[in-house]
Amino acid sequence: MNDDHDEDAPHLRMVLAAVFLVVTLGAGLDLLMDRPPTLLSLHVIFEMTLLAVSLGAAAYLAWGWYGAMAELRALRGPEGAGQDERDAWRSRAERALEGLGEALAIQFDAWALTPAERETALMVLKGYSHKRIGRLTDRSERTVRQHAVAVYRKAGVATRSELSAFFLEGLFLPPAPPEAPPRGITGN
Repeated sequence: MNDDHDEDAPHLRMVLAAVFLVVTLGAGLDLLMDRPPTLLSLHVIFEMTLLAVSLGAAAYLAWGWYGAMAELRALRGPEGAGQDERDAWRSRAERALEGLGEALAIQFDAWALTPAERETALMVLKGYSHKRIGRLTDRSERTVRQHAVAVYRKAGVATRSELSAFFLEGLFLPPAPPEAPPRGITGN
């Protein structure tokens, strides 16, 4: 089950509880409008059973909703918990992305990309297909493909993977230094 269903479950319980309450009210109103001459008729017993089951189901679901919401609040923690850490992460990420954006612009200038080629290159780097880039930029897929080929040619690469690798290779951490041999062992 995915997270969307987990968060919707408490709300579904509340909706079902409301439905059962409406059924309860409907059964009660029906019983009043019938004005039965005796309370021991099959019709009245059926309506009372329906009323009791609906009211019990509504109460059960409402109780489950209340418990699920309390559990959800407990899992999320106190208000503001971790907010400082999230804010610090966002700030660092924004600074890094600004630097990355500047580095991309400098490289695109070095390749002398046109504005359309720049836009295409950025979307290719984001992983968009030529078809989707065409839809987003109001260009034909063929035109986008031509822009992409021009970017690859100017960048000296052959594919979108190579274009991505051009920028991403430097983002990985440097390899760890080789471990020293254990003491007492010497190499010849």
